[in-house]
Amino acid sequence: MHFSIPETEVRSGENGSTYVAYNIHVNGVLHCRVRYSQLLGLHEQIKKEYGSNVVPSFPPKKIFTLTPTEVEQRREQLEKYMQAVRQDPLLGASDLFNSFLRKAQQETQQIPTEEVALDICLSNGQKVTVNVLSSDQTEDVLDVVATKLDLPEDLVAYFSLFLVHEGEDGGLTFVRKLQEFELPYVSITSLHSTQFHILLRKSYWDTVYDADVMDNRVGLNLLYAQVRSGFVGRTVQGVHLSSRVSNQTVSDIERGWILVTKDQRRQLKSLQEKGSKKEFIRLGQTLKYYGYIKFDPCATDFPEKGCQVIVGAGNNELNFHVKLPNEQMKEGSFKVTRMRCWRVTSSTSNGPPGTRPCCQRPTASCFCRAWVTPPRPPPSSSPPCIIKQTQSESCVVYFSSRSRNAF
Repeated sequence: MHFSIPETEVRSGENGSTYVAYNIHVNGVLHCRVRYSQLLGLHEQIKKEYGSNVVPSFPPKKIFTLTPTEVEQRREQLEKYMQAVRQDPLLGASDLFNSFLRKAQQETQQIPTEEVALDICLSNGQKVTVNVLSSDQTEDVLDVVATKLDLPEDLVAYFSLFLVHEGEDGGLTFVRKLQEFELPYVSITSLHSTQFHILLRKSYWDTVYDADVMDNRVGLNLLYAQVRSGFVGRTVQGVHLSSRVSNQTVSDIERGWILVTKDQRRQLKSLQEKGSKKEFIRLGQTLKYYGYIKFDPCATDFPEKGCQVIVGAGNNELNFHVKLPNEQMKEGSFKVTRMRCWRVTSSTSNGPPGTRPCCQRPTASCFCRAWVTPPRPPPSSSPPCIIKQTQSESCVVYFSSRSRNAF
């Protein structure tokens, strides 16, 4: 998750005075508005709990009213502070940090704590409605969903809740995994759009864990629904829950994203008709790109300008399929052991509701950068790839000389 503070607002307080609010965004979407004093209070609490040596530096107080230049400097310093805290394994996972963000999110969206009904989508197109509190965090909501589905407690950790967006064609695009610092009901409600949904799906890439899930009837049904929806498009209640989320659709197979032979297609259909769920999943595991999450097509300048590329993530790698002007496909991948930084920004505000430009200036170039750690550390000169978000919401992918060797 990328934290940013792309903008500030001058707001009125209860006594009529004004103050500067700092808008914290997560992956380009507004999460909460906070005052400097609130962040200072958080900093003091973290410092008291974990010690001054662990906590990153915090911008100092000012005696006099800040000038516009000083406000901008403080915004940049607070942004770096939030990023540093979030990226720290200890501080970023602390209850102090996460509870602060949950409370700030609820206060910003002005949603009171009350019992609400929340729809959770499954990969087979069905919906499960659960009664939760609007202030329940992600882990609590997941537990309620698991209880309603009779999913054993020891298997809950194998699944997660994901935010997905329904496109004009009815297909769903993977947005992000819901995090511990947010309230699912507030997150989905604050987007003010019926095009967003919360989806339950498995949260791991390693297929070894499939065996644990398949040993339980409910786990088997959930996994089978996810795998099956990767090959068979299904529409329920007007929602296409298999076009882009889950694994891949029939159209993905036809584009060569999942390599399936005619014989494998026939076997999958036969197993489906027989209701042989475990055998269906095991056959799916043998297919290339099983369990990968793919993202919307991008444009790349390598090997030729204007080529289309599909980026996917799975099996501890980032995978690229580049379509050349002569219709040939080239493939490359980067092995990923951990993400050092992931930033998603946009130079246009014509995105989904709740999104705003993540740049200070809307005309500035904005980037999505992924630093990946391969088996051998690369030179520290440049990141392996840069994806640039354009006004048309497509992406331009730049590969460094080291990355090009993958093709």
